[in-house]
Amino acid sequence: MLVVALILALGAGTARASPKAIVVVGDSLSAEYGLPRDSGWVKLLADRVSATAPQYSVVNASISGDTTSGGRARLGDLLQRLHPAVVIIELGANDGLRGMSVEAMHANLQAMIEDCRKAGARVLLVGIHVPPNYGPAFEQRFYGVYQDLARQDHVAFAPFLLDGFAERLEWFQADHIHPLPIAEPHMLDNVWPHLQPLLVR
Repeated sequence: MLVVALILALGAGTARASPKAIVVVGDSLSAEYGLPRDSGWVKLLADRVSATAPQYSVVNASISGDTTSGGRARLGDLLQRLHPAVVIIELGANDGLRGMSVEAMHANLQAMIEDCRKAGARVLLVGIHVPPNYGPAFEQRFYGVYQDLARQDHVAFAPFLLDGFAERLEWFQADHIHPLPIAEPHMLDNVWPHLQPLLVR
């Protein structure tokens, strides 16, 4: 079931993004799917940014069920309306789960990176792995998309959003895909070291 887009200015107390907005373009892993309101890693990010880099605001533009093609289609409007300083791209999981073309996923993410740069935004790409039942060959090709883009396009890269707990099923909802609140601070910690260098004053 798709969840309505969360396009919320978090930590700033306003629906208007500041000139130094950090926009998260993600899927259900960033859209608080199945979680209590304001318990997801993006809200935790907004709180940390507010405390450590208050010249920035955080805008969550994530949609549950979104794919890289969906993110690519709506990115232009986000860039035009919000003029972000940083864009965090957390997409691809649904491409993998639906067995979509790895080549198309690569093209979509690369186009998003290029569009962000043309708009003057710095980019952080967040990687994800597909479940092991998809087989090692597909997993290697899938994850290789993130590695290739990070290397070839010189993009800031958080290697794995679920690093450190992906095999702890008790940290996931009943679907074994979406993390519980206990995991959300760890997701933030997997992103933060790669985001912090992009937060120039």
